Amino acid sequence: MSSKKTVSYTTTNSYHTQGKLNDATETVWIVFHGLGYLSTYFIRYFSELPDNHFVICPQAPSKYYQGTQFKHVGASWLTRVDTKEETKNVLNYVDAVYKKEITKTPKKLIVLGYSQGVSIATRWVASKKISCHHLILHSGGIPVELTQNDFKFLKKDTKVTYIYGDQDEYINEAKKTEEQLKGTKLFEDRLQVFVFKGVHEVNKDYINSFA
Repeated sequence: MSSKKTVSYTTTNSYHTQGKLNDATETVWIVFHGLGYLSTYFIRYFSELPDNHFVICPQAPSKYYQGTQFKHVGASWLTRVDTKEETKNVLNYVDAVYKKEITKTPKKLIVLGYSQGVSIATRWVASKKISCHHLILHSGGIPVELTQNDFKFLKKDTKVTYIYGDQDEYINEAKKTEEQLKGTKLFEDRLQVFVFKGVHEVNKDYINSFA
């Protein structure tokens, strides 16, 4: 009979940034990619932001080959296996990235999660009490364990935006209703919902408009 055990150890993971962080920086973004992405590619969606914006893009730790040709590599934040422990690991990693890059409170902080990245963005903001100015939830699901109390610390002027495509193959009518009800319960009148014409893909136009 096998026995499941755990061990703690030190690990190293990469991440990407875009722009320069200095006294002229007006806005810092921390953005979480979706399933199958790598940060080196995902950060390109933010390439048209103004020069006074600085972008931090963490890398999901679990990398894997996509398809049968073993050419393209993707990554995943979490799975249904050991989710609780893996979440702690991921959030500790995100904390380490943020503390390394940000040494003083930014003038404006935007947190964005896309697809699977929504679960990491919301969990990080909630668990670490990240006082962001704008929380953007792009085409992903909000974790069921989060409650209204988890976000009580947010300032009244904090914006929360949920955006998705009207032809998103992963968001049916029931899912739309579920996410809007969940979002309204968590964020009340802070929540704004925008629907664009398109499928399950990153919408650069909305990203640029939020700048």
